[in-house]
Amino acid sequence: MNFRLITLAGLALALAGCTSVGTSTNGIEAKWRGQPAGVFFAKFGPPISDIDAGGSTVYTWRGAYKTRKVPAEYADLGNGKKGKVTARARTEYLRCEVQLTVSSDYTIRGVRTVIDKPGTGGAPSYCTTFLAGE
Repeated sequence: MNFRLITLAGLALALAGCTSVGTSTNGIEAKWRGQPAGVFFAKFGPPISDIDAGGSTVYTWRGAYKTRKVPAEYADLGNGKKGKVTARARTEYLRCEVQLTVSSDYTIRGVRTVIDKPGTGGAPSYCTTFLAGE
C-alpha cells in the first residue's frame, strides 16, 4: 500500500512539473524566424561558435558593443533645486549575445537571447532595439 501511495505521489509531482509550451516569441525572434541565416550574419557579422544539434545547428552570435553614460539622479527640493544624490552617475557597457537555431536549409527556426540589458523607461531591451529595429 505504501509503495502505491509513494508511486502515486511521485507521478503527481512529475505531472505538476510539466508545463505546456506556447508560441511565445520575443521581438527578435518575431523579426528573424523564417529568414535565411545568411542575411542575419551579413547584416550583423559572423557567429562566434556553432554546435550541431541533430538536424539543426545552433549558432552563437555576439556583438552590438556600446557604452552608455547614465547621469546622476538627485532628490528634488522644489523650485528647480537639487538635493542629495539618490543614484550616482555610471557607465553601462552594453552588448548582445543570441543563439540562433538554424535548420539544415539554413533558415532561422528560433532565437534565444543569452546576454541583454533591459530598456530604460519601459523601452524594449537593447538587443531587441539593435537586432529587431524596435
